[in-house]
Amino acid sequence: MTDIDSRNDARVVAITGASSGIGRETALRYSARRARLVLAARSEGALRDVADECRAAGADAVVVAPTDISDAAQVRDMFDLAIEMFGHVDVAAQCAAITAFGRFEDVPPEVFDAIIATNLLGAANVARTALQHFQERGAGQLVLVGSLLGVTAVPYQSAYVASKFAICGLVRALRQENRHLPGVRVHGIYPGPVDTPVYASAGNYLDQQTPRVPPTSESPGAIAAAIVRAAEKTRSTERQVGWVNLPAIATYRLVPAVFDAVIGPLIRRVMFTSESSADSAGNVFEPPAARRV
Repeated sequence: MTDIDSRNDARVVAITGASSGIGRETALRYSARRARLVLAARSEGALRDVADECRAAGADAVVVAPTDISDAAQVRDMFDLAIEMFGHVDVAAQCAAITAFGRFEDVPPEVFDAIIATNLLGAANVARTALQHFQERGAGQLVLVGSLLGVTAVPYQSAYVASKFAICGLVRALRQENRHLPGVRVHGIYPGPVDTPVYASAGNYLDQQTPRVPPTSESPGAIAAAIVRAAEKTRSTERQVGWVNLPAIATYRLVPAVFDAVIGPLIRRVMFTSESSADSAGNVFEPPAARRV
């Protein structure tokens, strides 16, 4: 933890999944604004590195780790600490996600269930706790990071696709339920492929194929910028982020037979190497011990 200064006008921002990728970049962008940050993730060492970067940029940063957002009690503890340290939370950004690659029937049930637990139930835990606090205050911005794969189904990530389709529905329902509260806003940010460690650390059950960052990927900074912009809006919003998103959605909806025919070969070509790898749950159950970026 760090000593809390007297900048009472600085926004208090709680970020889950802040140890790498989109969550890390979001924390760094808010640190440049001298925000007061509450950073949560499963990877304590990596998260403390991010907190040090944020403090070096002039932000206050509190580390809450390890935090598993699939556990509602751990999420409540994170918000309780934020309120204890800073008095309230202005922005809650849910950036944590895990995945595994493989045909549906080849992914072990416990791996499938764990992905749903983190990506969907974890997001619901963050949303529930944040909205209860925001509704009591009469103000607050909730940002849930979904995916292009929440509106376009693709093969070899069935658990991730199912969880992200559910996130899109959850965002819409929460927007509807909170539209009468003028200070409470709910935002959905839906990235296309993003250049993050998720590919290297994902579970993998594809015989002799290893996931890699696809060439169509956006930088995590671009997604973080969209999160920060959304949290400044005076109305609830949803936004696709990435140059590939709109063409993919249009093809998926307008010519579904064409989309379904080409998406499998395309994904196998651009998202996997031919390197041999043993079946692995990756970071589904435990975060990578040494990964920091």
